[in-house]
Amino acid sequence: MHSDYVHIFDTTLRDGEQSPGASMTTPEKLRVARALARLGVDVIEAGFPAASPDDKNAVSEVARTVSDESGDGEPPVIAGLARATRGDIDACAEALEPATRPRIHVFIATSPIHREHKLRLSREDVLARAREAVAYARERADDVEFSPEDAGRTEPEFLYEVIEAAIEAGAGVINIPDTVGYTLPDEFGGIIANIRKEVSGADQSIISVHCHDDLGLAVANTLAGIRAGARQAEVTINGIGERAGNASLEEVVMALRARNDQFHLATGIETTELVPTSRLVSQVTGMSVQPNKAIVGRNAFAHEAGIHQDGILKHQETYEIISPDSVGAGSSKLVLGKHSGRHALRSRLTQLGHELDGEELDRAFARFKDLADRAKAVTDRDLLALIDTEIYEPEGPFTLDNLHIVSSTSSPPTATVTMTGPDGKRRVEAAVGSGPLEAAFRAIEAAVGHRCEVTRFQLEAVTEGRDALGEASVRVRDGRDSEAALPRDFHGHSADPDVLVASARAYVAAINRMLQSAPEGDIPVSMETAS
Repeated sequence: MHSDYVHIFDTTLRDGEQSPGASMTTPEKLRVARALARLGVDVIEAGFPAASPDDKNAVSEVARTVSDESGDGEPPVIAGLARATRGDIDACAEALEPATRPRIHVFIATSPIHREHKLRLSREDVLARAREAVAYARERADDVEFSPEDAGRTEPEFLYEVIEAAIEAGAGVINIPDTVGYTLPDEFGGIIANIRKEVSGADQSIISVHCHDDLGLAVANTLAGIRAGARQAEVTINGIGERAGNASLEEVVMALRARNDQFHLATGIETTELVPTSRLVSQVTGMSVQPNKAIVGRNAFAHEAGIHQDGILKHQETYEIISPDSVGAGSSKLVLGKHSGRHALRSRLTQLGHELDGEELDRAFARFKDLADRAKAVTDRDLLALIDTEIYEPEGPFTLDNLHIVSSTSSPPTATVTMTGPDGKRRVEAAVGSGPLEAAFRAIEAAVGHRCEVTRFQLEAVTEGRDALGEASVRVRDGRDSEAALPRDFHGHSADPDVLVASARAYVAAINRMLQSAPEGDIPVSMETAS
């Protein structure tokens, strides 16, 4: 049987759940099963009924729920795994009774190392058990799948013999597992091609592939098997599974779609459900998806390098071979960091409602680069705070060029500031305070030559995390007006990863506002240049 359709057999609820720490309760399995049905998988392997009463019950509940909620549409096949024993097959058949389309999946190990050390059976014994088990499973269900476990390390002639016996006994699907992720892509593709060529009846069966990722080749081997004629892929969401995991459903499906020029094959997957399903499985199992995971990782469609961002802004396909919306990931993300360029910053600011050009863009870009050098990434909230304090905050007459603070548990904090005044000259002043902020504020007052009263001070984190941007807000009053009937307050704010720097800049901004409102000639303009 060789068509242009690849059946997607999802084993997240069986092989995926076998990942250490990934076990799911029955309600959690039902949530995932519903998501898999929405995703459009052809087969859901719901569990291993003989493993425990709870697993058997979970398989029954998945079979009942998926079948009942399918409406007028055809529900996925619900499969249960069984060893080549009557007890396992009976448990599987009983668990699958509620399924509209049940499948019993029988397996037995066939490789020399498994026969000798695990089963302690001869080739003849394994062959007989495989034949008998498939025949019995065929009595309990119309749809039977057979897997020769560790097929990748099984002698080819014996593998062909076992597969042929399973087909003769009634197996309609023959699955070829690379159980320990041992084979290489060309090698595994050759195994599938030779099975189709050498095994009688193989052309009337669906050949399936089930690859593990011990050498990081699960997806590559799966695609090699499909290219060689396999028409079912056994996969898991996020690639979870025993040891290093299984072939990732999302990667296999999107490889077939993105490189349809090479495969000319289709699946029934609704790809816009890939990211939502990935997130659900991650949440239910507690297994986080690595940021750089293909297709569903949070960085899969994120770009920080300035060259990449510029290319994406000009034409999406310059650096994206898959559109993020096609897999349910929303839109591309231009991550603003130290590698980002001016074009990306301007584009993001425009999206946030701030059109900057010329000198304003230059100032914003300089402050952005300064911030990005100290933070891992710059968020939208960081940008808004930066723009608000650096672009829309009135300039001068004084600027804070440098702040140096020394603080310890054994001596009073000391702050040293370097400032430029309205005459363009610089002055360095130092002051001591009961705390680092008081010391900084006193040093700034000394440099400005004006005494102020702080009437309100507030400091908060703009975003979460240890490298969060701190936003400082300061209200000051002219020290000479403290006795006035209606004293006036002046506000300044600033943002910086260093909260002391943010506070000092906010204080300078408030003083600038105060001095700019003073009568002409009341602003100190003569500042001696520091030696």
